[in-house]
Amino acid sequence: MEVLAIAKQNDVLVNEQITLENVMVIGPNGEKMGIKNINDARTLAMYAGLDLVLLNNDPNNPVCKIIDYNKYRYEKQKQIKEAKKKQREQNLEMKEYRLSVTIDVGDFETKLRNAKAYLEKGHKIKVAVRFKGRQLAHPELGRDVIMKFANRLEDVADIEVMPKMEGRSMQLFLAPKKLERKN
Repeated sequence: MEVLAIAKQNDVLVNEQITLENVMVIGPNGEKMGIKNINDARTLAMYAGLDLVLLNNDPNNPVCKIIDYNKYRYEKQKQIKEAKKKQREQNLEMKEYRLSVTIDVGDFETKLRNAKAYLEKGHKIKVAVRFKGRQLAHPELGRDVIMKFANRLEDVADIEVMPKMEGRSMQLFLAPKKLERKN
């Protein structure tokens, strides 16, 4: 009874919920058992001590498998969780660190430390220098500050996009280094 209540929540038909007449049955070890009457398929599942689960609800070719439904549900949840984890890895947050041409050593070190911690978590960062007034006449000073920042982080990050000017600011993108696994 408990299996039926859980199956209704997940929109998968199990055992008595399957109302089709004939279904293609796949055994517990993956072997094809052929097209069977639904009652015969339920009997086979009952004798195996497992559940009959409808995997493909195509009216022309319905496919059922004799499996442990709770184990099947657990594996499905595990796959969904893994897919979400991979999606999170792809959609990592990006944090912006704003520097200036005349940044002080203490401020520079603090931002460097914070950026390093953020990169070690696996996130990307954007380093920007905003030019004010006459600083715009010397963009090489901003480039020097950005490159110094990137060079200090080279043990944990790779330069993804080299520094480039956009309006009154220069930007650089850093991505965490890929760790090589030893087998």
